[in-house]
Amino acid sequence: MSQAETRDNTHLTDRYDRLAGVWRDKMRSLGYYDAYLGFLSSQLPRPGSEARILDIGCGSGAFAEAWAAIHGSGVDITLLDPSAPMLARAEAALARRGLRAEPAQGILESYQPPAPFDHLLAAHVIEHCPDPGAALADMRGLVRTGARLWLVASKPHWCNAIIWLQWRHRTFEPSEVALMLERAGWALDDIYDFPAGPPSRTSRGYLARAI
Repeated sequence: MSQAETRDNTHLTDRYDRLAGVWRDKMRSLGYYDAYLGFLSSQLPRPGSEARILDIGCGSGAFAEAWAAIHGSGVDITLLDPSAPMLARAEAALARRGLRAEPAQGILESYQPPAPFDHLLAAHVIEHCPDPGAALADMRGLVRTGARLWLVASKPHWCNAIIWLQWRHRTFEPSEVALMLERAGWALDDIYDFPAGPPSRTSRGYLARAI
C-alpha cells in the first residue's frame, strides 16, 4: 500500500470511528438490515455446524447480524474491520443474539486467518478499495475451494452520486463485478436486486463461489 493509500485508509477509518455510535441505527432506518436479510434468504446453502464465517468490513455488524438471524447463534463468525468502535458495536449486536463473535481489527489485505473460511460476507467494501479486483483476490485467499462469497456493492444511480460527495466511493455495473470475480478466482452464481427502499437504489448483491 502506498503512503497516499495508507493516508486515505486512515482518514476513512477515523470517519467510521466518529460515526460508530449512530451507524447501526442509521443503517436500520434506511432499510439495509432488512435488505441483507432478503439477500441472505434468497439462496440458502446451509452452513454446516463447523462452518467458519468472516464478515469483512463489518461496520456495526448489520450483515453478520442478518446472517445470525437466519442461521442461528451456533455459528463461528469473525468480524474484520479497521475501526475499533465499529467492532465493539458489531460484537455487542451479535451478543444480544446470543452469539460470541471473534473480533479482528485490521484491513483485508494484511489479514491472515488461522484457517480458511467457508463463507465471506462483504457489504460495501470493494468500492472503497484502491484496487477492487485485488481485494476480491485477497478474499479468495481467505477461503477453501467451494466457499461462498456474499458480496454487496454500490451500483450506478443518482443517489450514489450524492453519497459520493461524502465518501468518494466507486460504483459497478454487474458486468464489471462479474469480470473482477472471474479474474480473482470466483464463479458468479447469482445477482440479487434489492426490491425496495434506499438499498434498491444504491446497492446490488452478488453470490459467488470460490473455484
